[in-house]
Amino acid sequence: MKILLVGPAYPLRGGIAQFLALLDGALKKAGHEVLFHRFIRQYPKFLFPGKTQEETSKSAVEVGDAVASLDPLNPFNWPFAALRIAKEKPDLVVLKWWMPFFGPSYIVTLWLAKLLSPKTKVMLIVDNAIPHETRPGDMLITRTGFGITDYFVVMSEAVKRDLLSIKPDAKYVFTPHPLYDVFGTAKPKAEAKAALGLPPEKPVLLFFGFVRAYKGLTVLLDAMPDLLKKLDATLLVAGEFYEDKAPYVEQIERLGIGASVRVMDKYIANEEVADYFSAADLLVLPYLSATQSGITQIAFVFDLPVIATNVGGLPEVVDEGRTGYLVPPSDPKALAGAITRYFEENNEPAFKEAIRTEKRRFSWEGFVEGMERVAGDNL
Repeated sequence: MKILLVGPAYPLRGGIAQFLALLDGALKKAGHEVLFHRFIRQYPKFLFPGKTQEETSKSAVEVGDAVASLDPLNPFNWPFAALRIAKEKPDLVVLKWWMPFFGPSYIVTLWLAKLLSPKTKVMLIVDNAIPHETRPGDMLITRTGFGITDYFVVMSEAVKRDLLSIKPDAKYVFTPHPLYDVFGTAKPKAEAKAALGLPPEKPVLLFFGFVRAYKGLTVLLDAMPDLLKKLDATLLVAGEFYEDKAPYVEQIERLGIGASVRVMDKYIANEEVADYFSAADLLVLPYLSATQSGITQIAFVFDLPVIATNVGGLPEVVDEGRTGYLVPPSDPKALAGAITRYFEENNEPAFKEAIRTEKRRFSWEGFVEGMERVAGDNL
């Protein structure tokens, strides 16, 4: 099968670029011929909330043969990107759909490519059918983009429901989000804590990834006073703030929890990720809304249990009472109670053992097999 991937790749950074690079390798391992047409640019500088869009890691996940092709910000580029795709005559073009912002470039490019190469089919791997933060025109773009798509891959029941509400006749496959297994192996906890300058004797709660309102960090901060009455722990907030940091700083000061909260406001380089997940005793995902989270798929690589809210696709990954606990969203007391329970009941050995068993179902081989199933005779 000749498959052409389109999306961000090194030197652009982020989870989508890492996912597509890993998918590229998994498809090649499965025996498919794979081409990669990467984005020339991703976001306009004035819209991007972070410090840089380019990868700064020393151990970047690269696609060696990726060709710079699609510029989502330049409509004059889209016909040329379509010509490049059509010239390859791929059996299948695969893209990630995570927000409608890129929809117009996808729609024009794919429509023209299919017109020029009629046998080519399109597959979308859908992270969010309905975005976390909606904008005018989003649904029109999404319906149009889904309308020219032949096959869909969804990684949670929540996304499946949203997809079918938009396109009831969608040909889709449900397959879990695979593991992000490119960040090395676990380190001794004492070594990891020392590398991050954390107190060696205190349990560490990890909030990881870029910070936005829907991720619920405010709820976790509100939970800390109750938690600290029973557990002398350190909350490690590791990730770049994609919104104003000042309200979070004010909340920490108002709650009087500054001595127990460490904020690392930066993009965590690939070679540093193992330190954070090895130093932690729990990953905490207090999301207000979610579809699925790639962060859990990093945690499970390091056998790290997860406390998460019962929203979106998180309950499909976190097995209640086996690999973590689920709590209602926007409930600081329930969140503090679940964290306290984990330590009081000494659940670490049993939960880690369950994760070692459970994570086998999050393989890249299984993900590729799902893609092959939905595309049927084309693969």
